[in-house]
Amino acid sequence: MILASAVQAIGLFLVTNIDDIIVLSLFFARGAGQRGTTARILVGQYLGFAGILGAAVLVSLGASAFLPPEVIPYFGLIPLGLGLWAAWKAWRSDDDDDDDAKVEGKNVAVWAVAGVTFANGGDNIGVYVPVFLSVGPAAVVAYCVVFLALVAVLVLLAKFVATRRPIAEVLERWEHVLFPIVLIGLGVFILIEGGAFGL
Repeated sequence: MILASAVQAIGLFLVTNIDDIIVLSLFFARGAGQRGTTARILVGQYLGFAGILGAAVLVSLGASAFLPPEVIPYFGLIPLGLGLWAAWKAWRSDDDDDDDAKVEGKNVAVWAVAGVTFANGGDNIGVYVPVFLSVGPAAVVAYCVVFLALVAVLVLLAKFVATRRPIAEVLERWEHVLFPIVLIGLGVFILIEGGAFGL
């Protein structure tokens, strides 16, 4: 029973988190050459995903008062705000037109990774809740353990993608454009998909 739950958890994790590889790869490109980038991204991803799991478990336990479903789409404001901030900073630094400054890595904040991960997890919560409701407590624990183990695999996979030479060169050259576009697009998608502001 537990083994079957673990196998199902792996499939569910892959389906709901495959899009995170792109966002995490951009975080790795953004922090290239900076000490501690991998650790900060890993901690941020774990914090954000722990928030997703916590919300899904609370909602599935009937604690929807803590996180009403109508609130979830508004988490799209987090990546939207971060994307607009990154776009504004990239636009300001374009005035210098210094290629060395663009290539040089920037510090990636744990809170930024955690915020984007959690905001991008609205669909995860929506998928995990009915699954958690349909299985017993032991299976929910098995799902959570497998999910948390796979978070590290996801981060390492994103690092692998970001450090492949051809991909790394594209990310390095276009990171300052791609990073805000992906975050803004992600935020807008979360807001529209969830029907925030009557969209």
